[in-house]
Amino acid sequence: MAWPHAATDWKPYLARVQETFAGIIAEASHHARVLVLTESPDETRRFLQETQADLARISFHPVPCNDTWARDFGPITVYENQRAVLLDFEFTGWGGKFRANLDNDITLRLKEHGVFCGTHLRSIHLILEGGSIESDGHGTILTTSSCNNNPNRNARLSRAETDMALRKFLGVSRVLWLEHGYLAGDDTDGHVDMLARLAPHDTIVYQACDNPGDEHFVELSAMADELRSFSTLEGKPYRLLALPWPSAKHGPDGERLPVSYANFLVLNGAVLVPVYDDPHDARALDVIGKAFPGRHVVGIDCSALILQHGSLHCVTMQLPKGVLTCQS
Repeated sequence: MAWPHAATDWKPYLARVQETFAGIIAEASHHARVLVLTESPDETRRFLQETQADLARISFHPVPCNDTWARDFGPITVYENQRAVLLDFEFTGWGGKFRANLDNDITLRLKEHGVFCGTHLRSIHLILEGGSIESDGHGTILTTSSCNNNPNRNARLSRAETDMALRKFLGVSRVLWLEHGYLAGDDTDGHVDMLARLAPHDTIVYQACDNPGDEHFVELSAMADELRSFSTLEGKPYRLLALPWPSAKHGPDGERLPVSYANFLVLNGAVLVPVYDDPHDARALDVIGKAFPGRHVVGIDCSALILQHGSLHCVTMQLPKGVLTCQS
């Protein structure tokens, strides 16, 4: 995770969002080691001392960043011959919308700092954000045409060529493309991690909208129809679990914010779920609990994160066991 600071777009509500980040880090530290990028390691450590964080499982690295959306600039891990390989794709600030020069270099800087030990790092000349793809770990990738077939990403590639590149670099056998799905206020052109997520036992958890009067109803209903048309590799329909539709939330300027329960984070033995002080929060936790039986489901208030148009999964990127083994 990348710690928010005053030089990021979080400046207007920095204290509030730092509390949210601290809450995520603290909870995550009880399930996994946490790597925190921060320009002020001592200050960030002092901040976390006021929480229930397991500081022995948190490491701090002074690597500069433009922003804090680690899901999209962090390394994507694949396995080759049973060994982890970190893939460093190009990050352009969601199609050139925002400055991303520092974020694009973060994975390489961490490698230079020795953070990844002996894990091989491979630079890939393809624009790809982690939040734009969802993997089941068994050969299937779920993504959206609005993002990964968008001319502002890899304009030189056709849809078929992008599909081929994803299969080649990620080592998967197929890509399921969603043609529908939309959230107002989304800067990412439709990242799948805000819309639909692959879960164990051939399950897809997706953000539904049951209000015909809402601007999202048509698109999210069409997305649900698409999901119903998809089949597993064995040719069976997916088990679909619909998430409740949260109440509309708006920013200080009146702009509608992209609120989604689908932006949850799977950890060792737990799932952290974004909640928004909304009447539908409890139902969302229940649905995700059914998708991940045996895991502890924890709600994290992410009302601050949506002010910059993202949520919990967006600010995190997982690394597999062994990548950080040389760390103290």
